[in-house]
This record gives sequence, C-alpha cells and structure tokens, in this order.
Amino acid sequence: MSTEISFASLSLAEPLLRAIEEEGYTVPTPIQAQAIPHVLAGSDLMAAAQTGTGKTAGFTLPILQRLITQPLTQQKPGTPRVLILTPTRELAAQVQESVRTYGKHARVSSFVMFGGVNINPQISALRKPLDVLVATPGRLLDHVQQRTLDLSAVEVFVLDEADRMLDMGFIRDIRKVLALLPKQRQNLLFSATFSEEIRTLARGVLNNPVEVSVSPRNTTAERVEQSVHMVPQAHKRDVLSHIIRESGWHQVLVFTRTKHGANRLAEKLVKDGLQAAAIHGNKSQAARTKALEGFKSGKLSVLVATDIAARGLDIDQLPQVVNFELPNMPEDYVHRIGRTGRAGAAGNALSLVDIDEMKYLKAIERLTRQTITQVPAPTGWTPSPAAARAIDDAPRAPRRPDPRARSGPRSAPKAGARSNTGSPARAGTRTEGRADSRPAARPTSRPTPRKVA
Repeated sequence: MSTEISFASLSLAEPLLRAIEEEGYTVPTPIQAQAIPHVLAGSDLMAAAQTGTGKTAGFTLPILQRLITQPLTQQKPGTPRVLILTPTRELAAQVQESVRTYGKHARVSSFVMFGGVNINPQISALRKPLDVLVATPGRLLDHVQQRTLDLSAVEVFVLDEADRMLDMGFIRDIRKVLALLPKQRQNLLFSATFSEEIRTLARGVLNNPVEVSVSPRNTTAERVEQSVHMVPQAHKRDVLSHIIRESGWHQVLVFTRTKHGANRLAEKLVKDGLQAAAIHGNKSQAARTKALEGFKSGKLSVLVATDIAARGLDIDQLPQVVNFELPNMPEDYVHRIGRTGRAGAAGNALSLVDIDEMKYLKAIERLTRQTITQVPAPTGWTPSPAAARAIDDAPRAPRRPDPRARSGPRSAPKAGARSNTGSPARAGTRTEGRADSRPAARPTSRPTPRKVA
C-alpha cells in the first residue's frame, strides 16, 4: 500500500510536508498509510504495529495536522489539547522528539514529562500554554495531585505501547488518567499485539474504533538474519567481547536479562578497550540520556540494555542486535530483534545461548514458527580466570558407579584423607562440604541451572 501513495496525497499541511521532506522521507510506511487517514477523519483507532514500523509518525503527523488547522485563540496554561501516554522515559523522549521534528515549521507547543528528574522545572513549564503533552503515567499523576496540570481540555488521547503498559503494571494508573479526561475526545491505542488483555483495555478506552494491523501477530522482521551460538553462561562475556572486536562492529545493541548483568557486561567490554555503556532502571536519567545520545552519535559502539530501558530507542540504521541472554517471554525476543533491519536496511540478530536457556529458544521458535540457525561459536578467544573457574566448578554429570563400592552407609573420611579423585576432600569442590566424599546427586537429564549473572 505504501508504494502506491505519497505523503503529499494524504492531505497533510504544507509545514508538515516540508518537515517530512527535510527528514528525507517521501513514501509513508504501511502503518502510516493506514493510520493517518483514519486519525485525520477523527475516528478512534486501535493499531497493531511492531517496533520499527514508523508508528510514532503515524499518530504525531495527523495530530499536528489537527492542531495546525484548528488553532485556539486562547489557551489556559498547563491545559494540553493532546495527551500522549507512554510506558518509559526513553519512549516519551522519542515521541517528543518526533513532535518537535515534524512540527518545527508550525506554531505548536509541546512538552515531555517523566519521573527520575526534578519536578520543579516541569512545574515551571506547565505555567505556559501547551498543545501536546507527552508523559509517563506516574509523573503525570504527580502533577495532577499537585494541581499543576489540568486534563479537562484534552481533545486527543494516545496510549502508546499499550502491551508494555500492561506488562509494567500501569493498568491502575491508566484508569486514573482516563477518569480525568473529558468524555468527548478522540482516542488512539497502539500496541505490538492484540492480546485479549489489550482488547479488554481497548473496550474501556476506545469508542467504535477502526482497527488496523500492518503485520501478522508475533512475526519477526523479514530482513533480520538470525543466528545462535551455543555458549556456556560463564564464557559469554569473553566470547561477546571477542566477537565485537574481531568483527569490527561499530554499533551494537546488547540485551541482558538483569540490571546487574548489564553493568557487569559493560564493565568487561570497557576493560577490553571497547566504548560501551549500560542503561537500565537504576541509572539516573542524566546517565541514560548521555548513553543514548552517545550511542546514536557513534561515540559509543556498544549499548548494553535491559528490555524496559531500551524501549523508545529509535535508530533507523542499527545493524546489529545481540541477545546476551534470551528473554523469559518469547514475545520480547520479537521486540528486541525488531530494533534492527529498519527502514529497508538489512540487520543481524545474534543470540548467545547456554544449555539452560534451550527452553526459551524452543519457545521463541514455536512463537515465530521458524528454526533459528545454530552456528558454531568462534574460536581464538581466551577465557578470563574467573570464567575458567566458573566453568571448572560447574555441575558435572554423575560418574559411573564403582563396581567395587558396596551398598549401605559409608563412614566419613578422616581429616586430610584423600578422595577417590586423588585430591583432599574439601568444601567448595564437587563434594560441596558433604559428610562423605560422594558427589551430590544431580539429575541426569541436564545440569542444574546456574544463577543468571
């Protein structure tokens, strides 16, 4: 559909077309081509669009069109006409950037607010007239409670990444916000999927919505080449560092499962001479903003992120995504790799998978209905001493029974006695401090899962 129409054919105002042209775009993406006409017509909209499909412009452009063609002569301070609710600070900042980019030739005022920063500058900004407010739920409700924000004049309400909103437990906050909005308004809901939970939420937000979807549910980007290296968890940091240095990657987004794991990996990469940084919820907003800007500008070659912190990271030509650990939820894998292969460019998604993560890999393959190619891990790297010790201490398969061993109780070895391996029995080895020298019983199907770093 996007190949048959242009932005000019969507009846957008000249200031918007000029801004679009300056950004180098001529043809709308499928979600833009489908969503923009419905939003311009004033319909409520429920849209399914994955990361990297251009959905943000799909609602910011028609909203800006409304503000340009229907200006107000008088406007009360701190009373926005448009409210865009997002789940994370990074996504809020991205949406605000989109509003500014496409509205730069129009007289449209916008502001973004989120938690983790001083509230006083936000209070000062709300003392001025405001057209578009982009916000996260918590900080928005803080301002409502302090009576620095009035939502009674909202004409358009956008709930962006509704699926992530539910995942993060924002349903109560969303309901509180809805109660503050006027009943007569246009509502737009964007989500990566149309799950039953999303449809239930939509029934409480939307009024006779138009429904559009640009891709089948839970499909992965067609232009993303996916592969897997089977790597023990303790060796992943060394292997990834080797791959990045040997491949000469200059821009790679790495996903970890935990904040602590993100920090440890970033520290390891920096120690190995790479320009790397980590972003997650425990980082200050200033640190997160600095890391994101450095990554976008090319000053940082590696950005290590948790799933939540990476929401809103928007880079058209991101060439490489790495799953340092597979996500627990297979849908998150689809979101992760959707950050590469954008804007018609090819992309690569590499996953480092420990044997204990095979259940996650199988779940991903079932969801996406494809088998991900397993490629042998590279050679030539050297394990760090800590990684070597971790592998050495990893659970081992039980030894075969000694035919000479008798059934029945055995006495504990005397102090200094040597075990049948020829080394002194001690706590911390395979005996794990047991009273006898036998290894602790372990399942024969697979090793005992190790704690994720």
